[in-house]
Amino acid sequence: MKAHPMVGDSLVAALLGIIDLLLFVGRQAGDPAFAPPAWYVTAPLMIGAVVPLAFRRRYPIVVAYVVLAVSIPHSWFEIGFAGLVGFGIALYTLVAYVNRRHALLYVVANVVVSAVQLPMQLDGTAAMVAGVVTGVGVTAFCWVLGEFVGARRAYQAEVEARLHLLETERDQQATIAVAAERARIARELHDVVAHAVSVIVVQADGAAYAVRSQPELTERAIKTISATGREALTELRRLLGVLRSERADEERTPQPGTRSLAELAERFRAVGLPVRLEVVGAIDDLPAGVGLGIYRIVQEALTNCLKHAGPGASAVVRVERRADKVELTVLDDGVTGSRALVGVSGGNGLIGMRERAHVFGGTLQAGPHPGGGWRVRAVLPVGSG
Repeated sequence: MKAHPMVGDSLVAALLGIIDLLLFVGRQAGDPAFAPPAWYVTAPLMIGAVVPLAFRRRYPIVVAYVVLAVSIPHSWFEIGFAGLVGFGIALYTLVAYVNRRHALLYVVANVVVSAVQLPMQLDGTAAMVAGVVTGVGVTAFCWVLGEFVGARRAYQAEVEARLHLLETERDQQATIAVAAERARIARELHDVVAHAVSVIVVQADGAAYAVRSQPELTERAIKTISATGREALTELRRLLGVLRSERADEERTPQPGTRSLAELAERFRAVGLPVRLEVVGAIDDLPAGVGLGIYRIVQEALTNCLKHAGPGASAVVRVERRADKVELTVLDDGVTGSRALVGVSGGNGLIGMRERAHVFGGTLQAGPHPGGGWRVRAVLPVGSG
């Protein structure tokens, strides 16, 4: 019925028409003084009083005034009570489905019609009072019922609108979360692959130059390439395991953090980049996310130094813990020309470092140092407690 309201309205109209017909036939048989008009007048009036009610929700205003117009001769010939009931149903529909203004105009129109018709049709004060009381009662009941149903419909519409809004917000949040996760995975992949490939390329170039003159140096370079490749494969397997697994509590390989900075510096020294690590304050108790961010920023900065600083360059990594923040500086003394172009074009490495800093509400600056070389400086808030 809710999916097809016209079916229910048609059944109501048919039931009302049948009852009206039965009352008409019963009165005609039991009251010899009752003299109705001919059937070709009575039948259209009985049909016209109930058929429009089947369309009351689709055309509520038109149906209301059609019912009012038909109820005038229907009541005048005393065919039945379908005119009064039809008025009540039409008034209820206007209040519940249209608005109070149209409903009030409809009531005024009916009052005008009744004020003209009742004195002409009814004899005696008692009959007049009974007719007025009946009309007022039907009007009040149908108006109150329409207000109740209209309020429920408005509440249901508001609830549905809110649910739709919540579903839209949920879909948008899911889209944002997916985009953020993709960006995080992209940063992790870039950090792992870029670092490993840079080290492998540098060591492979060195091995190619020294393969005949310095076999021991070539052997060490090949071992470094092997170790770096294995480490990169381990990191990639960890990332792929996170993506494939549906279990959030599954045991994972520990993420690197500030405790791994010394090992990271040692690996870069082994591939030919002298790195001096300076740590001021306690950094081992930093949150895991902040520690990973610091590690990845240092890793990317040293990778860029290894790729672009030129031969003979060295780097200084300084990590200083203050009360409510961590200041990180990576400074090298290499050439700056090629890296200046990278900084202008917005390379993925610089973008990734800035994104990592912004995730924690921090800032990152990268560019040529006034005293020579290249400097990366990041400030990450960590709170005082």
